[in-house]
Parts: sequence; structure tokens; C-alpha cells
Amino acid sequence: MASPCNNNNSSVNGFYNFLTQGLNNLHQNNNNFMSMQFMSKVLSSLQSFHSQLTILVQRLCLPVGGKWLDEYMDESSRLWDVCHALKSAISGMENYYSSASNIASSMDNYHHFTPELSHQVIRAIKVCQREILGLEEENKSLMEARIQPLCECINKNITSESKLNEFNGFRGVLYAMKSVSSLLLMILLCGVAYCCSSSCFAFQQTGYDHHHHHEGNNNNNNMGFGSNFMASMGRLQHKVAEEIEHEINNNGQAGILLHEFTQAKVAMEEVKVELERVMVYEEEYEEVVIEEKVENLKHCFGFLRCGLETITGQLDDFFDDIVQSRKMLLDICTHN
Repeated sequence: MASPCNNNNSSVNGFYNFLTQGLNNLHQNNNNFMSMQFMSKVLSSLQSFHSQLTILVQRLCLPVGGKWLDEYMDESSRLWDVCHALKSAISGMENYYSSASNIASSMDNYHHFTPELSHQVIRAIKVCQREILGLEEENKSLMEARIQPLCECINKNITSESKLNEFNGFRGVLYAMKSVSSLLLMILLCGVAYCCSSSCFAFQQTGYDHHHHHEGNNNNNNMGFGSNFMASMGRLQHKVAEEIEHEINNNGQAGILLHEFTQAKVAMEEVKVELERVMVYEEEYEEVVIEEKVENLKHCFGFLRCGLETITGQLDDFFDDIVQSRKMLLDICTHN
């Protein structure tokens, strides 16, 4: 009976192909690149890439107690840390959503907006808008602490291509996973947490060019990933950078770029503007317009809430996957 280790090359190449296909699917996305739907797809891809990595590690017949296990643990710890930062950003948005929803709900009880009543609601809206500024400042700090290591991980060059074949090709697989996961984590942080510009996606291409240049001269099957998944990464990175620039230009400022979040902010501002008209013109306003704006505000926050719940659920599932994968590989090493 053939040893499962004899299929190392096909397993490793299969993983590179899986990464490439997943990245291409994200690049061909038809949703807004800063929408909850796209963020959910990015997170789903990250989770499936990690699951495939864990499956591959079991197939490679790696030496018990080898350095590969430490490297795998380091990578899974990095995923855990950044995903916890994402969850923290989402928690802040949930608090904002809760405050804003209370404002919209309270307006259901009013059938006529007097200047006094309008003043009370405007004051509540302004408090909520100040919460956004505080949330964005917190998220900016959270983002700045993590963005540089992610950029460095993507731009990192491999000094010797022979290193990629160490541990039956595991070293190359882990290099690929670190690069891809760093890009996906950056997309998630820029969408859900904070983004100041598209410049964080202006990666140096020296690492990619280095591999592409040597690929034609290298017949080792494990090196076939040299241009495929990296080219797919480059296309996705370029597309996301364009979308970020577009969103920042539309919003007129940096901050939380998540589409549903910015839509909710705009809807709240529109309600405030209509209520300010009531204060200025008193009876000279159309109440139906305010009702329409309030309904739109509720719809926007409904979409935001659904999206936040979806992403939170995915993150919790991913945390479970990471814990189970770490335990499984430790058990394998312990019992071998």
C-alpha cells in the first residue's frame, strides 16, 4: 500500500490552486467591495483557507516536534489576534447601532414634530454622531497597531527558494498562507474597523517579481505557485485599493468605510436636516418627508444589524476552528 506521504507534491499544489481559485472568486465579486456581503465572503475565504491548511498539514507526514508546529501555531495565533481586533471593532459598531435605533424607535411615538420635540431628537442625534467620532478614533488606534505587521508579512521576500520546500513543502505553503491571510485581514480591517487611505494596499512587488522571475527556471512542482496565487493576490489588492479610493472620495473623509455603516450615517444626517427645518420654519414643512427619512433610517440600521450579526457569527465559528485545529495537531504530535 502506497504511503500517503508519496502524494506530497499533489497535495501542496492542490493547496496553491485552492488559494488561487478563492482569490479569483473574491476579485470577481459583484457586490460593493466595502459591503457586508463582501466582508462576509472575505472572512469565509479566510476560514476555508485555514481549514485547508490544517487538512494539508495532516497529509504531509511532518516530523513530530519539528519547527513546523511552532510556525503553524504562530500563524494561527496571529489570525486569532487580528480577528479579535475585528470583533472589538464590531462591538463598538453594535453600541452605536443600539443608540441610533433607540432614536428611530422613539420617533415612531410622535405624530407631529414641534420645534421643541425636534430639538430633543436633534440633540440625541448629535450625541450619537459624537459616538461615531469616538468609535473611529478607537478603531484607528486598533488599526494602526496591526496594519504594519500585515504589510510587512505581504512584502516579505524569501531569501532562498529552497526554503519553500522544507518540511515536505510546508514552508512554502505557510509562506503562501501568511501572505494571503494578511491581505484578507487588511481588507476586513479597512472595511470594518478603519481606513485612512488606499496606500496601505500599495505593496512593494519585489517579492512577487522575485518568484516570477525564477519560476521559469525551476522545474520543482512545489514552485509552480510562483505566479498564480501571487498574481491573483495582486489583482485583488489592486481592485480593493481602487474601491477604497472611490469610497473615501465619496465620503469626503477617511474612517469606517463599511457601506452599510456609511449609509446609516447619511440616513441619520438626513433626519437631522429635516428636523432642523422644522425648528427654523416651524409649521412650514412636510411631515410625510420626515416619516420617509425615519423609515429609511430604520431600513439602513436593519441592514447594518443583520450584517454585524452575520460577521460576528462567522468570527465565532472561526475562533472555534482555530482552537480545534491547534488541539488536533498537538494531539497528533503527542500521540505519534
